[in-house]
Amino acid sequence: MEKTSIKRRLVGNVVSNKMMKTIVVEVSSIKVHPKYHKRYSISKRYPAHVDTGEYAVGDKVEIEECPPVSKTVNWKVVGKV
Repeated sequence: MEKTSIKRRLVGNVVSNKMMKTIVVEVSSIKVHPKYHKRYSISKRYPAHVDTGEYAVGDKVEIEECPPVSKTVNWKVVGKV
């Protein structure tokens, strides 16, 4: 029986497309403080692999976990949202 891993998927905005086959996607989320119960937003940037240069800054894309492509790239672009 094979193990099938569940791959995380995130939705974010493209903030940089200056690299050859990599774009940088910023994912924002809202968290709640455990003690004070105040909501605050957190944003994190993920470098994602893409084969074609069809994504521009400001596009909303979906990314998925993948095996490491390079030292910093562990995500690939699934498509536009």
